[in-house]
Amino acid sequence: MKYYLAIDIGASSGRHIVGWLENGDIKTEEVFRFPNGVREEHGHLVWDTEALFENVKAGIKAALQKYEIRSLAIDTWGVDYVLLKGDEAVSPCYAYRDSRTERAIKEVHEILPFETLYERTGIQFQSFNTIYQLYDDKMRGRLQDVTDFLMIPEYLTYRLTGVKLHEYTNATTTGLVNARTGEYDGEIIKALGLPERLFGKLSFAGTFAGNLKPEIQKEAGGNIKAVLCASHDTASAVEGVPMAGNGPYLSSGTWSLLGLKVPAAITNENSRKANYSNEGGVGYVRYQKNIMGMWVVNRLKSELCPDKPFAQIEEEARASTYRNTVDVNGKEFLAPESMKRAFDSALDVKPETDGDYFRCAFASLAQSYKLALEELKQNSGAAFDTLCIVGGGAKNKLLNELTERVCGVKVCALPIEATALGNLKQQILRGE
Repeated sequence: MKYYLAIDIGASSGRHIVGWLENGDIKTEEVFRFPNGVREEHGHLVWDTEALFENVKAGIKAALQKYEIRSLAIDTWGVDYVLLKGDEAVSPCYAYRDSRTERAIKEVHEILPFETLYERTGIQFQSFNTIYQLYDDKMRGRLQDVTDFLMIPEYLTYRLTGVKLHEYTNATTTGLVNARTGEYDGEIIKALGLPERLFGKLSFAGTFAGNLKPEIQKEAGGNIKAVLCASHDTASAVEGVPMAGNGPYLSSGTWSLLGLKVPAAITNENSRKANYSNEGGVGYVRYQKNIMGMWVVNRLKSELCPDKPFAQIEEEARASTYRNTVDVNGKEFLAPESMKRAFDSALDVKPETDGDYFRCAFASLAQSYKLALEELKQNSGAAFDTLCIVGGGAKNKLLNELTERVCGVKVCALPIEATALGNLKQQILRGE
């Protein structure tokens, strides 16, 4: 039996999942899990990349204690990155929810209007896109003497192997990859005055990254080949969705990613106005929209009832008669100090019970899915009557029911580790 290791790291937790092929199906076993999250440091939100790396190594060790692993691959969220001066990381590693880019956005758009950026890259506007983060770094002198920038999964892979690579699907989330050429856009990089040395040739899923460094082998208890998967977690999740045909998908986690597989980027005016993105896939483009996900629910839970099981939360929300909704994609819900106060401020009639707040949150998410699906139909010309939902949010039966009712589609809910499956699939396809 050939065993492979998917290291799937999200904004709130990371998982090491061993997979193997059995009777044509990928079987999995989770061997390690660890918490993740942003922390506040000097007034900014940052990632603890050292803790991430230590947990990555611990999970590899746990996997090797049970299985002989042929290869591993790492996927994480997009947008965020680590700057390097040679082999030394530049601290801190800012998190996308940090609000440092406001001035950078204005200056970037004075040089290159967003209409121009969208026509060239097809990437939706988000205040935390890498392009604005890097320009903020430039304005504050953080790019001086920097030799490399690596997206989070490639940084972790580099720490394991000593090899620096740029993976295509994750690179597209930067807003710096040309939608036609599939490479970093030199004209954008030059116009913004970003160091051209930072933007290397892009590599694709299945690329061999290297063997574990000797000191990592000693610590982990063996050697494993490191390869690239589609290292943007949503790209791997789409690879892991067992869709019939080419209907829309919704990857439901901290964020909701709703979209379609298309053969080429769609960068027309309607797509730009609807803020649809064209991100890299494995042999296709993911025409999708990044909208709010279970972030609002998780934040409400941690604030209102941290010890209450999700089953009870869903039961109380189902029993609630509260029917008001909010625009969950409003900026007030991105990183509020209090999610409860954010809901209260957006509602004329304030919820009274925990069940009311969660009913409002679930119904508001369903409404945001409806709007995104209507835009998807209009912009792509596709017709569909089914929505395939994967990820943690697919476990929420009430949210699935509300989505069916509000959106007028049949929901196919697959509460599977789609990202890990897609990660493993790319390793298995290498045939080693």
